[in-house]
Amino acid sequence: MVNTRARIILLAAEGRSNNAIAGELQVTRATVIEWRRRFAAEGVECLGKVRPGRGRPRSISAGKVAQIVQLTLNTLPKGATQWSCRTMAQRVRVSPATVQRVWHEHRLYPHRARTFKVSKDPLFLEKLTDVVGLYMNPPDNAAVLCLDEKTMIQALDRTQPGLPLKRGKAGTMTHDYKRHGTVDLFAALNVLDGEVVGQCSARHRHQEFLRFLRKLDREFPTSLDLHLVLDNSSTHSAAPVRAWLDAHPRFQLHFVPTSSSWLNLVESIFADLTKRRLRRGTFPSVDSLIKAIIEYMDHRNRNPVPFVWTASVDNILAKLRGCMPITETIH
Repeated sequence: MVNTRARIILLAAEGRSNNAIAGELQVTRATVIEWRRRFAAEGVECLGKVRPGRGRPRSISAGKVAQIVQLTLNTLPKGATQWSCRTMAQRVRVSPATVQRVWHEHRLYPHRARTFKVSKDPLFLEKLTDVVGLYMNPPDNAAVLCLDEKTMIQALDRTQPGLPLKRGKAGTMTHDYKRHGTVDLFAALNVLDGEVVGQCSARHRHQEFLRFLRKLDREFPTSLDLHLVLDNSSTHSAAPVRAWLDAHPRFQLHFVPTSSSWLNLVESIFADLTKRRLRRGTFPSVDSLIKAIIEYMDHRNRNPVPFVWTASVDNILAKLRGCMPITETIH
């Protein structure tokens, strides 16, 4: 209905006559005249309004709506972990469509659940302030690199060839697969320009991490300080790593709080790599998997997109306070 009203106004703006508009939209001439008049008097807001007394009367009482909302928020059905439209409809004696409409109006989604974990790091605030400060106010003559490892990437090969995408039919792949080994990916995202430096290895010990640090040392001009944002993995603080860092003072490490991988921007690269290249890929060998990963990074680096961090420390803490009564975590 709203679409028809909008089309009336658009066709009228093109100079079409009332009769021509009515004929094209299969409405009466009086309807066209009425909506042109209302648009001229009330503006675009009138197109979505329903006048008092018009439309189908509400068939469910306010008390029944309140009952559905209260049960959804505060109870669970027997033998299940969440309400469905049908189980709620049986409970309150209305139709499933009515339950769906009430949930939609009140933005209730009992079928959805999101995972979370609030950090209990005693230095949470200090680390958060340090990393967010790097993102929002990076130092001069320096590069800010978000670094992490994506471990145990499997080279999976399907047991049978799949069927290609066709009109009306999705592409197919077998549910089972053959394993041909794994590879670990070290990656560093340059926050300022969006480019990614990566290195594949068979393992992810401190030796491989050191090898990646040397690669970064070669990749970036010696005139730049390198600020690395990374997690608290033991490979990042092994004695040989600390000794190498002491000998290369331009490398400065900034650790994110525990259970706060969302603060490391390179995680978005790993998620994109999985979605675009790995999840539906077919790899008959580890070498083919490594080739696919390198091709992904090369393609992305041809047109990199810088990451712009906008969440301040205060905004992040305000959101986390909502979880504190549940987790009893105080930072």
